[in-house]
Amino acid sequence: MNRFRGLLALAAVGAVALGVGVSPGVAAASTSRSGDAVQASLNELVRTGEFPGVVAAVRGRDGRVRDYTAGVGDLETREKVPVNGKVRIGSHTKTFAAVVVLQLAGEGKIDLDAPIEKYLPGLVRGGREITTRQLLQHTAGLPEYTGFPSLFDIRHTYFEPRQLLDRALANKPAFAPGKGWRYNNTGYVLLGLLAQKVAGRPMGEEVANRILKPLGLRDTYWPGVGEQTIRGVHPEGYHAKPDKKLVKFTRMDPSWGWTAGNLVSTPRDVNRFLGALLGGKLLKPAQLDEMKKTVAAPGLPAGWSYGLGLMKIKLSCGGYAWGHGGDIPGYETRNGITEDGRSASVTVTALPTSEAGGEKVNAAIDTALCAKK
Repeated sequence: MNRFRGLLALAAVGAVALGVGVSPGVAAASTSRSGDAVQASLNELVRTGEFPGVVAAVRGRDGRVRDYTAGVGDLETREKVPVNGKVRIGSHTKTFAAVVVLQLAGEGKIDLDAPIEKYLPGLVRGGREITTRQLLQHTAGLPEYTGFPSLFDIRHTYFEPRQLLDRALANKPAFAPGKGWRYNNTGYVLLGLLAQKVAGRPMGEEVANRILKPLGLRDTYWPGVGEQTIRGVHPEGYHAKPDKKLVKFTRMDPSWGWTAGNLVSTPRDVNRFLGALLGGKLLKPAQLDEMKKTVAAPGLPAGWSYGLGLMKIKLSCGGYAWGHGGDIPGYETRNGITEDGRSASVTVTALPTSEAGGEKVNAAIDTALCAKK
């Protein structure tokens, strides 16, 4: 998840013009597609066939919402990509998990700089040296649990969080706590266990009660135990075999992602969440400030850095955005919100199989955030 490949760049203009819509309750969009840089960048994503479809939404600084689609929602039936369709958002789940942890910190239940041994005694070797802050910002050095030989082999396998943790801890740490940075899913599984222990309730319930219900994110949900399908209207997700042939991968058990990547959402809900988060509706000022304190993140595109479950993203038009994309078989999501309130979320319905494809997805979110309308 979250293999942010390549630098942000402007996407080339595609020749095919596909649907743009405006959400109910706002002024209608122009029916002309010419000059729409966002649509052009999405058309370019599907032009080569690497990505079957794209679903996106942009929320302007004035609150105006534009929905976008490109390509097809099903390679077999050739149905259109549903506007604001539900998708698996992969590692963007980490931002939701981080909000729960930081809310608990704001309630005085978690000390970000205390060793995790305080909350989960005996669970992790070296727990006296690892802090919650390090888990949130990927500086704990924990070994990774992902890297399964074939995701096709485990797509219908259910994993308990402790199984994922045990799988990781059987390996050597990447580095000593606080002595480096490496994107890590294991740390977020550990954060989920920590939050459950402190809150006394399941992590999915905490996410729902603390974030989804208060914000009215009705299209975002934490999958139930054993749930393998996506509820409601959604584009099909695809995953490439070694020969790069795309195979439908929508039906899968996302439990191996858990707190690191199992949420389902829509572009509009993602934008609403980012707006509420950066607008101070989910965290107290002190905790939001902590979330936005970033560290250098080798491996991310130039100019990007990482906070506590939140990325600071350098834009080609100047300035920065805040967001956190996600990769999971079937879907790749990129998102962000600028300091002046323009937000965007773009999801392609397959993981990139080329460096150029990954760069184009990054370029599409840059275009969406930099566009003037």
